[in-house]
Amino acid sequence: MTRTKNGNGRCGLLAGGNWIIDQVKIIDVYPQPEQLGNIRSQSQGTGGAPYNVLIDLARTGVSFPLLGAGLVGKDALGDTILDDCRQHKIDVRHLTATRKAPTSYTDVMTEQGNGRRTFFHARGANALWDGSDLDFSRIKTRLFHLGYLLLLDALDLPDPKFGTRAARLLAAAQAAGMKTSVDVVSEESDRFARIVNPSLKHVDYCILNEIEAGKTAGFKVRNPEGRLDPTALRHAAGALLQQGVRELVVIHFPEGAFARTRTGEDFWQSSLKLPPKYIAGTAGAGDAFCAGVLLGLHEEWDLPRCLFTGVCLAAASLSDATCTAGVKSLSASLALAKKFGLNKAPGKSD
Repeated sequence: MTRTKNGNGRCGLLAGGNWIIDQVKIIDVYPQPEQLGNIRSQSQGTGGAPYNVLIDLARTGVSFPLLGAGLVGKDALGDTILDDCRQHKIDVRHLTATRKAPTSYTDVMTEQGNGRRTFFHARGANALWDGSDLDFSRIKTRLFHLGYLLLLDALDLPDPKFGTRAARLLAAAQAAGMKTSVDVVSEESDRFARIVNPSLKHVDYCILNEIEAGKTAGFKVRNPEGRLDPTALRHAAGALLQQGVRELVVIHFPEGAFARTRTGEDFWQSSLKLPPKYIAGTAGAGDAFCAGVLLGLHEEWDLPRCLFTGVCLAAASLSDATCTAGVKSLSASLALAKKFGLNKAPGKSD
């Protein structure tokens, strides 16, 4: 399925950033303060951009190299992550265990009826990782995916030359000949412009959800009724390109996805028309979409194929409450589109 190497001899994906164990709890209702909600079931799964994306790609059956970078604690959860990566043939030589902090984890409260999630997060070892252990001249992957900005304390710190340490790290990867991509965490804050924007000048592919794109670019991409505003979405993508993204902005949302290239081409892709009972939880769907797009970009597919692969992997992810267990082979994920069909194109007005 894969090309072997690109023109500068690079092949594969290095993903760095947040390594998290998700403790996913299915609850009957999210309670008000001092009220009770019942936990109906609990499962443990992967969390964080690099962990989810790499496991998703491994589960689809890619044949190019997959490498992880970051920090876990020297503890049981850290051992779980390292063992899981090895079982999926993910190279962990740049994924270090430390005694300075425990492995990061998140309690994910997922409401049974609607799949809505609330996160209680312990930053742990991820807060310490700054990427200084990476020598990009010796790592021969084609792509470097970094996530999540705003949730990597050491990389979110200021840098006198590049604006943030994350921007410095991305610039180093580009200088070595890699293509770079980033993802951002969704949060209610005013930190987006200060922390995300400096990195955009050193990003080839910016892959965000509509909330993150809107906050980073300064646009409201949904109207007061909650409907997607295609014009605002296009403006947000254009603003991100103006802020320095080199090649491509991809914005994903429940209705589908939108991509705009540096040359001004626009592409829309509908999501799959999934029955409500199919959706076990929405955790990880964004990373699954990202994995599909990165797979296509690595293989030099055209953008419509990249976006279609992204929405199919996202749909597969939705079938399980954890972030990655729902993703099966690439052919099985693509077959979901034929089984369920597509929603109306999100870029077309009523």
